Amino acid sequence: MKKILWTLLFFLGGSVWYAACEACKLQQPKITQELTHGTGPNSRWDWLIVALIAGITLYTLFYALKYLIRPGEKNKEHIKNEVLEF
Repeated sequence: MKKILWTLLFFLGGSVWYAACEACKLQQPKITQELTHGTGPNSRWDWLIVALIAGITLYTLFYALKYLIRPGEKNKEHIKNEVLEF
């Protein structure tokens, strides 16, 4: 379990300390100024799309981890055991 958490921290941790350049910060809405380059969402529809995609991503991540860690399979030769042994 520790290896999984360290791997997630490694891949997700890099994006936490990433910041946009000064020119892009001026083009971004206040809420996303430190997160990304380029122009940010311009309308309410853009924010709706961003929220929808974030929701789908979190939903998928939750179930991917849930079924990887506890799939309900008791067979010792289940593929889960090969994935978790790295």
